[in-house]
Amino acid sequence: MSYMKLIENMLKGQKRACGKLITIVENEPEEAEKILREIHQYTGKAHIIGITGPPGAGKSTLTDKMVKALIKEGNKVAVIAIDPTSPYTGGSILGDRIRMQDLALDPNVFIRSMGTRGHLGGLSKYTKNALKVLDAAGYDYIIIETVGVGQSEVDIVKIADTIIMVMVPGLGDDIQSIKAGIMEIGDIFAVNKSDLFGADRTATEINMMLDLSMDMERRPPVVKVVAAKNEGIDDLINEVREHINYLKKSGKFEERRKNNLKLEVVELIEEELRKIVISHTDKESKLDGEVVDILNKKKNVYEVRDEFLGKLNRSPN
Repeated sequence: MSYMKLIENMLKGQKRACGKLITIVENEPEEAEKILREIHQYTGKAHIIGITGPPGAGKSTLTDKMVKALIKEGNKVAVIAIDPTSPYTGGSILGDRIRMQDLALDPNVFIRSMGTRGHLGGLSKYTKNALKVLDAAGYDYIIIETVGVGQSEVDIVKIADTIIMVMVPGLGDDIQSIKAGIMEIGDIFAVNKSDLFGADRTATEINMMLDLSMDMERRPPVVKVVAAKNEGIDDLINEVREHINYLKKSGKFEERRKNNLKLEVVELIEEELRKIVISHTDKESKLDGEVVDILNKKKNVYEVRDEFLGKLNRSPN
């Protein structure tokens, strides 16, 4: 089936066509660009929620309960669950697809597990492409659940509108150790497993850390939830809506999306420039000799950079 037919079927609401298009944009770069050019006009309507936090925080269970609450209200919801890929076999666990089997059959829910394929930052390199397909397919909310790899998860900022930082009791000093990275990106903090001892202390510590951030225009709320018992989920979703309203009224929604698009364009340009540089250096086998000169202190890295850039500028190609 041609990709144009798949797009047509996806726009009619066919989940199978949506899944096939995501497979193509994950694995076939040339076809991916054609598809993404074609569906661009249909994107930009979904609200993108990033769910992140340390491993073992219960992100998958929380995602499951949020999806159930959102579809109960009549929303269409898609989930992209990022799973770590083995550096040895290239395989990934893809556990969320197993955990959310009961949701997968719902016509208003689409679940896709994606391996990181060695990509740093907690997100698959192709997450953005899949996101655009789901956005064009008409999903009201797209939830991206990251792998929980620590401070590198700040990558979620580049694609999500609302970021929920999931924490759990018992982290202790770990909260202090991670605050310099992922703590700053949360729009909402969810203290999961809050029926456990220490939940109040964890919430208090998060609030104290937020008090130290004097430059905040909006103070992120801290919500206590017990995802396994479906407690506090409605409160969490209400806070997501409050954040959406804040973004739109303050103009931050458009500003955030503009910044993300700017970053994406820059990344695409960098990718093409990298290809050009590699093709030129490989073709002439020139770089090996220059590296030897750098090693022997005859040149430095900046001189070599300038030489190659000068050649690229003079190249007729």
